[in-house]
Amino acid sequence: MPATAGSVAVAGSVSHAEGTSQFVLAERLSGHDTFLTGVLQLGDRRIAVRIITLDDVTVLRPVAPGTFTDLKATWAGLLHLPHGVRRRAIPADLTAAAHRHQRVLDHLDDAELRYALTFLEEATTNDIRQVRIAAIVAALPPVAERAARRAGGTARPRNERPDGC
Repeated sequence: MPATAGSVAVAGSVSHAEGTSQFVLAERLSGHDTFLTGVLQLGDRRIAVRIITLDDVTVLRPVAPGTFTDLKATWAGLLHLPHGVRRRAIPADLTAAAHRHQRVLDHLDDAELRYALTFLEEATTNDIRQVRIAAIVAALPPVAERAARRAGGTARPRNERPDGC
């Protein structure tokens, strides 16, 4: 097993499809990189798995295909992660741009923040990073809109266009 940066207690169910088994977590795994590998420990058994997290579900697919018919329908174990916890801090340049344009970053929910930070982190040059920062900031609600919502005002919902379309 590769060096372990962290371990997470997990539980879920076994699903069989296309001649192989996969492990569906009961709760979505948050804060960890996906499409990487880890090791699922079920008692004394260790299974190398690829971690796939989508919007609302995490699936662990064994690296070596096979079926695990000897496992119960539900299981609990440890997921050993060589890559640890994903950084989710909002970078200073994004915070500064939001402040400069009077936009609110803390309005993003967990999924939106995750997508925005991944989009930003994947920039390959500073020019691309600056354009991506501008795109993220432009999509944020203005400070005044947030204040109106908190005060029970009539600011329009974030996804409603002013022209009614």
